[in-house]
Amino acid sequence: MCGIAGFLVPSPPADPAQLLTRMCDAIRHRGPDDAGYHLDGACGIGMRRLSIIDLASGHQPIANEDESVWIVFNGEIYQYQHLREELEAKGHRFRTRSDTEVILHLYEEKGVECFGELRGMFAIALWDARRGKLILARDRFGKKPLYYAALDQGLYFGSELKCLHQAWLPFDLDQEALQLYFLYGYIPDPWSPFRQVKKLPPGSWLSYEAGGKIQQGTYWRMPVPVAEPAVGDTREAAAKRVRDTFDEAVRIRMIADVPLGAFLSGGIDSSSVVASMALQSSEPVRTFSIGFEEAEFNELPAARLVAQKYKTKHHEILVKPEAIGLVERLTRHFDEPFGDSSAIPTFIVSEFAAQHVKVALTGDGGDELFGGYEVHCSARELERWDRIPGILRKGLRGAAAVMPYWGYGKNFLHMISLDSGLARYMERNYAHYHLRKQLLQPEWMLPAGQAWLLQKMRHCLLENESNLLTQALYFEATATLVGDMLVKVDRMSMANSLEVRSPLLDHCLAEVAAGIPHAWKVEGRQGKKILRQALQDRLPPELLTLPKKGFAVPLAQWFRGQLRGMLRDVLLAPRSLERGIVNPVFLRTLLDEHDAGRRNNSHWLWALLMMELWFRELENV
Repeated sequence: MCGIAGFLVPSPPADPAQLLTRMCDAIRHRGPDDAGYHLDGACGIGMRRLSIIDLASGHQPIANEDESVWIVFNGEIYQYQHLREELEAKGHRFRTRSDTEVILHLYEEKGVECFGELRGMFAIALWDARRGKLILARDRFGKKPLYYAALDQGLYFGSELKCLHQAWLPFDLDQEALQLYFLYGYIPDPWSPFRQVKKLPPGSWLSYEAGGKIQQGTYWRMPVPVAEPAVGDTREAAAKRVRDTFDEAVRIRMIADVPLGAFLSGGIDSSSVVASMALQSSEPVRTFSIGFEEAEFNELPAARLVAQKYKTKHHEILVKPEAIGLVERLTRHFDEPFGDSSAIPTFIVSEFAAQHVKVALTGDGGDELFGGYEVHCSARELERWDRIPGILRKGLRGAAAVMPYWGYGKNFLHMISLDSGLARYMERNYAHYHLRKQLLQPEWMLPAGQAWLLQKMRHCLLENESNLLTQALYFEATATLVGDMLVKVDRMSMANSLEVRSPLLDHCLAEVAAGIPHAWKVEGRQGKKILRQALQDRLPPELLTLPKKGFAVPLAQWFRGQLRGMLRDVLLAPRSLERGIVNPVFLRTLLDEHDAGRRNNSHWLWALLMMELWFRELENV
């Protein structure tokens, strides 16, 4: 696990070694164990290394036999030993035992098609000196980040935006990207906060030549989830496929030359990962759990049930409101506005685990692949509103427009007035149209209607798919998972030099999950039915009946208590209001409503807080 950075420019910069060192030093937290650089004329690639596999000889960059191809790599390839055997049989010779060198020789063998052979998480940069090409690639789900800027000055790339800031490039704010932040609470791929910078999409590669020629390709797309079972398939056979593939995904992610553990939340997903680890390990599993003083958010008792059942080496930590002191640090690590407050406990549990291990497995991905969210369970309910006649929809939309903003009644009327299940899904589960219209100045609102969004987000919206649950599952796996969940886990774990692996996001398991019909995933108000069926015999019975909590924090209480002053000081400061983004009157309404307990506005207040702190951080770059 590492951080990578580099450039390919028309002519060598004034001091290329210094530039490359600065870009890599900006992400030292991603790889405190080692650093390496390669310069070849106008190309430079570098890395910061967190040593996990082949501690002695895995130094990067690594070259092929004649040093015509060089690589820097962030991630892990879990079947690299099998790939190495195949390559050695074809005559390739290896200098190290690392997975990095396997990618290098696989590229020699197959070119850019090699990326489809890799099972793991990765961000890769290859310098092919013979062809004068810099090649970038990213794993299928985008677990590892990769930013790039293709400018007249050349191409620059890095694991984090702060790498590119070190090149002192001219960046302009991308208002479209920030409008999407106000809808989703994160900036989805391929956008960044800046017009000149993009995120390389998951499952894709890019090649760049010094003359400016760019080529891009896609080697994997998330399969569209099926609504109906295949002929002859049964729930029992599907559950066995899930169980077998899941156990294999866990097993290959337990390979490491350093201490390894697991995050244990007490939910079905992380508990299943710990159970599988324990059943496949000769040593007790190290587990790390986080809790809160507020009982409704505290999952420590559930986590203890699993820890006791499998006799893990269990560690716990309690989060208190003082943890909000982390907020400015979090802002620096995200490099862009990020509105998911569960970043706080994710940072703390990563910091805690890093005191004991260098690798931790996690349960991320189960909800997205197997229909575990409430939004999946409510899809059929949203489809029922299709029966409303068009003329009545128009009337409801008009009523919503003139109704005073007293709460969610206005938003609800607008939601049921929309013409498609997908539009209602977006309105219900993300930022409500009328709330945004009240809060944001007109130029910060997205264009009205769904046409703009369908065009911009077409890579993760199935506009021609009639089944809403199919649409919801696909969107959560290709947009929310990539732009929110995995960004949070990557930045917060790497801020603490901890590698996190996600067995449930093994692409082979994802393909199995996509082939399982909806009725076997979601029944009534309960999701992940097939995952429960596959793994429930390994879990304490009490765990299976507990309501889903998620990795939420008691932000509403904190914003009415110890954090109230800080929140108002930041959001109502003249420098904040003068940005011209929000309506100051409605902002005060949100704050007053929240203080009085009339409504929980903590989600929006946190998103606004993180946006303002990001602006302030940007002013110091």
